[in-house]
Amino acid sequence: MMRNRNFFFIDAIGLVCTPFLVLALRFEGWDWPDGNLAVATAFALISLPIRLGIAYHFGLYRTLWRHAGIFELGQVAQAGLLIGFVNLLIGRLALQPVLGTPDRMPVSALILDGMFTLAILGGTRFLARLQQIRRRQARTDAVIPTIVIGAGEAGQLVVREVLNSPRTNRRIVAFLDDDPSKQGFLLNGVRVAGAVSDLRQVIDETGAKDVIIAMPSARGTLVRQILETASRAVVTTRTVPSLADLVSGKVGITTLRPIEIQDLLRRDPVVTDPTSIGELVTNRTVLVTGAGGSIGSELCRQIAALDPTLLVVLDHSENQVFEIQGELARTLPRVSILPVIADVRNAPRIREVFLRYRPFAVFHAAAHKHVPLMEENVVEAVTNNILGTRNVVDAAIDAEVTHFVLISTDKAVRPTSIMGASKRIAEMVVRRAAVREGRHFVAVRFGNVLGSRGSVIPTFLSQIERGGPITVTHPEMRRYFMTIPEAVQLVLQAGSLGANGELFVLDMGEPVKIVDLARDLVRLSGLEEGSDIEIRYTGLRPGEKLYEEVLFGDEEIGETAHPKIIRVLADEPDPGVDGRINGLIQLAQTGSAAEGRLRELLIGMIPDFILEPVAPPMVPRRHSR
Repeated sequence: MMRNRNFFFIDAIGLVCTPFLVLALRFEGWDWPDGNLAVATAFALISLPIRLGIAYHFGLYRTLWRHAGIFELGQVAQAGLLIGFVNLLIGRLALQPVLGTPDRMPVSALILDGMFTLAILGGTRFLARLQQIRRRQARTDAVIPTIVIGAGEAGQLVVREVLNSPRTNRRIVAFLDDDPSKQGFLLNGVRVAGAVSDLRQVIDETGAKDVIIAMPSARGTLVRQILETASRAVVTTRTVPSLADLVSGKVGITTLRPIEIQDLLRRDPVVTDPTSIGELVTNRTVLVTGAGGSIGSELCRQIAALDPTLLVVLDHSENQVFEIQGELARTLPRVSILPVIADVRNAPRIREVFLRYRPFAVFHAAAHKHVPLMEENVVEAVTNNILGTRNVVDAAIDAEVTHFVLISTDKAVRPTSIMGASKRIAEMVVRRAAVREGRHFVAVRFGNVLGSRGSVIPTFLSQIERGGPITVTHPEMRRYFMTIPEAVQLVLQAGSLGANGELFVLDMGEPVKIVDLARDLVRLSGLEEGSDIEIRYTGLRPGEKLYEEVLFGDEEIGETAHPKIIRVLADEPDPGVDGRINGLIQLAQTGSAAEGRLRELLIGMIPDFILEPVAPPMVPRRHSR
């Protein structure tokens, strides 16, 4: 490996010889007119320390040349140009009058000298750089031939990282990019071999064993297409982080990782208004119920990052509160976190907490969410989801809370389950209180979130680890999905938009077939459906439906300031609903012996409660407000 002291000696030898070489070229041999040998000698001795000093000034002896790139090329060029200019002054103006040499250096010789200087300074260094690259490319032991998809800035950074890293075990054999203007050209010495659709052909031609998706904003459909092609060719697929992760600063562009399920659902990254969200939580006291759950804990993370005065994390599970408090203490030690163990069904305890800390904003995420479990535990669904919500709403009113956000669900739309019906009535509780009190109390309705506790993805992964089978209820079952962070971002934004009992729906894109998620997870695990693991259909469970909806078929919707948040223009609940909710709660508090009657009352309060799987969702009427 060439060191900088070696470059110094090579430069010194080369530059001291340069004046003699250029005069030999100038006079086409070594037979020079009288006095030119003295001129060349004087010029060499005077200019050498100046040349080396300029080279040192531009960092040519303080650079790791095995990692050289465009910036280092610029350093060499600047040093060479300055040396050429100084040599011109010395050769034409200083030699004869100052040193008394018999003549001056010829202009043509000085021009050649400048070119030789650039060649010596740049050539030796970039030969060393080229040798490093070729040595790495020539390695055959454990080197993985790799295709990079995306010849943009991210792809070029990945290639440069592979070339520069001494620990890499990859060799980039091709780029693929759908931009026709790039195809057929070389980038960092790697050919753009074709479009993404040519992946299988290029894999066969190059013998690639790995594919890197270097497109942070790639949509899920494209990632899925690449994964399917690579899987059929028995090639590993990796990706650079998504645009959302890059913007958040969590990772760098060259951080490679295996494809994950959320990559297959990639949509445009969520962009929120930090100013309006900041007004909701920055320098405020904020309280989150269900703070240890999947949504609640992510709410705590994002709220804590916005510097509240105090964040009250409330949950009935001491372990979950302990975990989220410890995490926030490690990652955001400047934020004041107050852990509270409390059950939302305990009205006096909840009221006491609210009156003591008087939060400015409350995010109510505490709820029972598992559909089959709530079918067998109707009392729990009513007391936790309905009574708990009413207790929190009443305490918020007494404590003069300014903003209240209920986390609701798409299962509240034309519900077929006890859980969905209980969340629908919880929406009514919030809306009635907001209208009655004139408060900024709202509900936000969205579908499934990837990776939440007890959800379909962790269940499938657990089944894969056990060797299968993967159980899917129905081949046509579809669900809406979001990642937990993007759902919470939109919840915070909706909380800053809403007032007086409004209901918001998050735009979750297109619903996804559950069986497609199962197949994707099988591929991501390096397995093959049928031969390695079985997908088995078990039939719909009580309360489940084939298609989830986020809007009623006859609901009108209005736009908001955010393109992914929809305002539902629903009718105000009948004032008489308060009495029916009271009766429902009182019956639930008598115990499980009343579950049959409780189920009837709960279903009776929802006019559009249905017991059969519903048809695909209707397209709602858009209405601007």
